[in-house]
Amino acid sequence: MKEKLHIVEYPYQVTRTNREIANGHRAACLWFTGLSGSGKSLLANRVDMELFSRGIKTYVLDGDSVRKGLSKELTFTEEDRIENLRRIGEVVKLMCDAGVVVLAAFITPFEGVRQSLRASLGEFFFEIFVDTPIEICEQRDVKGLYKKARSGEISNFTGVSLPFEPPVSPDLCIRTTDQTLDASVNLILETILPKIKLAN
Repeated sequence: MKEKLHIVEYPYQVTRTNREIANGHRAACLWFTGLSGSGKSLLANRVDMELFSRGIKTYVLDGDSVRKGLSKELTFTEEDRIENLRRIGEVVKLMCDAGVVVLAAFITPFEGVRQSLRASLGEFFFEIFVDTPIEICEQRDVKGLYKKARSGEISNFTGVSLPFEPPVSPDLCIRTTDQTLDASVNLILETILPKIKLAN
């Protein structure tokens, strides 16, 4: 029988609202989803630079950085991917509670997981679908991951041996074949800046 955990949250006096006021902006999570090679990390980092230059407290999380530590024991099976994303969601929730704008760049292939993240993060969650056709992703594949996946060297690879379920109702869709990088960054900024602005 699993032991029952007795967890009681401590009533800290400094609230998220206090931290947002000190930071001068609201907390948020920009969750970039899309295939490997779609441009998620590039977009997240460019938006991060623009927000940071405006004095906004930000932090970027991506798959490689999380896999080195927080989820280093997890594999790429569907079950482990879901657990990895659950952990990331909990980290994002804590960072939002600290008043930070988090830019999370993860494949996040399953619609059910994205909906769970939206339910968990609530008002913080802003889903950005980086919509890039798989053939373009393969052309951009500097790491050679698609080639290895198609040759069988890598298993459980999204888009090849595992499905990617396109978002049903993303908050924003970036079509990288139709928009330049600068235009995509500007569209994200135009959409998100009013949402993180504190009411006067």
